[in-house]
Amino acid sequence: AAAAEAEVRLLLQEAQESIEAARSYRRELQQRLRGLHQAREQIKDSATSTRDVLEQHFSDLKGTLKKLLDERLTSLLQEVDVIEQESIKPLDECQKLIEHGVSTADDLLREGESAVDGDVGQQNEKLCNFTKKALHIQLDSLPEVPSLVDVPCLSAQLDDCLLTILKNQIFRHGTVASRPPVQLEEFVEKPGGILVRWCKVDEDFSAQDYRLQFRKSPGSPFEDVYVGSEPEFLVLHMDPHVDYQFRVCARGDGRQEWSPWSVAQTGRTTLVPHEWTTGLEGYSLSSRRNIALRNDSQSCGVLYSKAPTYFCGQTLTFRQTVGQPDRRDSLGVCAEQRSGDESLQRDQAVCVSTNGAVFVNGKEMTNQLPAVTSGSTVTFDMEVVQFGPCSNEGGNFKLRVTISSNNREVVFDWVLDQCCGSLYFGCSFSYPGWKVLVF
Repeated sequence: AAAAEAEVRLLLQEAQESIEAARSYRRELQQRLRGLHQAREQIKDSATSTRDVLEQHFSDLKGTLKKLLDERLTSLLQEVDVIEQESIKPLDECQKLIEHGVSTADDLLREGESAVDGDVGQQNEKLCNFTKKALHIQLDSLPEVPSLVDVPCLSAQLDDCLLTILKNQIFRHGTVASRPPVQLEEFVEKPGGILVRWCKVDEDFSAQDYRLQFRKSPGSPFEDVYVGSEPEFLVLHMDPHVDYQFRVCARGDGRQEWSPWSVAQTGRTTLVPHEWTTGLEGYSLSSRRNIALRNDSQSCGVLYSKAPTYFCGQTLTFRQTVGQPDRRDSLGVCAEQRSGDESLQRDQAVCVSTNGAVFVNGKEMTNQLPAVTSGSTVTFDMEVVQFGPCSNEGGNFKLRVTISSNNREVVFDWVLDQCCGSLYFGCSFSYPGWKVLVF
């Protein structure tokens, strides 16, 4: 009986496992069905959108082409009118002169015939007057009439090659692509931002520039956020836990028009933005509190972050505008905030001075970085390399730190007395004019 009961329990267990496997299998199949449905909808929606774009574009082309042809026809007809009027005007003047001569000749003929046929007593006087009048009129002077070869003969020259050119251009105008040449590839969360990466999916496409757009809600229009040659861009000033839609397109080498847009994808960041803490007299902050300016105040000290928002595995970047340097200046990270310090060149902190010196727990390293210059960036990258019992160096938490500046970097291990899941960042400058952006 015990063996039978055990066998039943085993069968029940196997049945439960089979049921759970069937449920999991069904969920996977349903998920794939949803994927197929989304793919089908994407094809249909994009096909409908493409038809609308093509119909609208060619409708606009036809309207524009008709308008241009009408304007050209009007211009040519006006040119015909001008030539016709300018050419006929001298002929009209000549015609008036000839008609006046004909009228004068008719009057002279009547007067001459009357003188010849008149009474003998008055004939002598009439003939004398007629002869004088005939001499005065100059009957041998005739106006010149131009020959047909000397007057304009209007015609229209219409080259049929225009139709051939238009035909060839129209047949090559426009293309339909089944896939955009570039697609979004990766979204990397950053504090208050997202690093967006994209890649080419058409190897035959030679990209000259990329254009990245995003929008906060599906109903709002897309906005340009980046145009350039790099295949990635860090989008800052983004609200945490909010979905943003991104899309990217490219411009071929030597071309003006942009390619079709990639499939829009959603990205979000769960990391709060880096912010400097407010209230320190020696520093003025931007509205987003990610830029700190060392002002003219005589007060000095370390400006810390509002919270320990730097985590291992991330990259912390400082970009600065330079002022007068001092050996006590510092940019770096620390395990805790401490009031009263003038610099991060102290215990439980790593930092870089503006002259390029690197300090670890207050001690200057042999290796140095280039001096900080205006517009340059200083980056900190950290990863945990030891977490456990105390080491020979006295600590039980070790971080591998990489600091980079002006294409140079130093790598070292930073030993802390306690585990730090997150770190503060800070800066200190002795003289005004320094401005630091953190991201």
